[in-house]
Amino acid sequence: MSQAEVAPVRAGRSRNPLWTFGILRSELATTLRRGRTLALLGVLAAVPVLIGIAVRIQTSDGSPAGPPHGGGPAFLSQVTNNGLFLVFAALAVTLPVFLPLAVGVVAGDAIAGEAGAGTLRYLLVAPAGRTRLLLTKYTATLAFCLTATLVVAVSALAVGALLFPVGEVTTISGTRIGVGEGLLRAGLIAVTVAASLIGFAALGLFVSTLAGSGIAAMAATVGVLITVQILDTIPQLSGIHPYLFPHYWMSFADLLRDPVYWDGIVKNLGLQGLYAAVFGSAAWARFTAKDITA
Repeated sequence: MSQAEVAPVRAGRSRNPLWTFGILRSELATTLRRGRTLALLGVLAAVPVLIGIAVRIQTSDGSPAGPPHGGGPAFLSQVTNNGLFLVFAALAVTLPVFLPLAVGVVAGDAIAGEAGAGTLRYLLVAPAGRTRLLLTKYTATLAFCLTATLVVAVSALAVGALLFPVGEVTTISGTRIGVGEGLLRAGLIAVTVAASLIGFAALGLFVSTLAGSGIAAMAATVGVLITVQILDTIPQLSGIHPYLFPHYWMSFADLLRDPVYWDGIVKNLGLQGLYAAVFGSAAWARFTAKDITA
């Protein structure tokens, strides 16, 4: 087949939705099967186990869960009475640090890792196209956000049911809801937590388009995360706090109110969408104009 005949075939293939789905399926499989990714998911799954065992040991003599004067992770004091609260406590513990760190590693490595390994140029010749490849990488990162959050939630649910009684859930408002509705809200909280990471995932993808090394991109992404979280704790900078991507992360707790208080959740999702749009556009502008040499 001549070059003139090959070009239309490649063009038709690149426009074929099934070809696009094949690229996405391959990227998802590659991302979720990496040893580094599996190790991250293993660490995330272990966090609820450690929390559950620690609470079980602490309360074995009748002592309340958590520090003696209160405080500690949200929902921790209720875990003893209802294992379902371990899901909420585990998500509250992992969201500020562990989950975004894992997402930062995956997002930072998305483009820069391919460039550092010398495979990026070959992916673009596939033909995938720069825009399609970038969207595929971002979709795979979002899939990891959801997978990582569900790993934490499912691990916490299993450990909570094994170590503690499971029954009606007392909401933050003081009302009681059934186990079925409690599980439904736990699932909704897990999805909300995963959605809370889409803005940071886009930021990490943008950083990945700037670097030529996966390690450098991952380090820079995690550095941005730490810096922004520090800024969010400084009272003198309260004016910019509502515009920082982690500011409304813990608003998922409002899903345990009766009725649900949506204000903070809507603000969080809106802010994440804004970050995704801004840094997603920046990543596209950078990647489509980038000189690919590796």
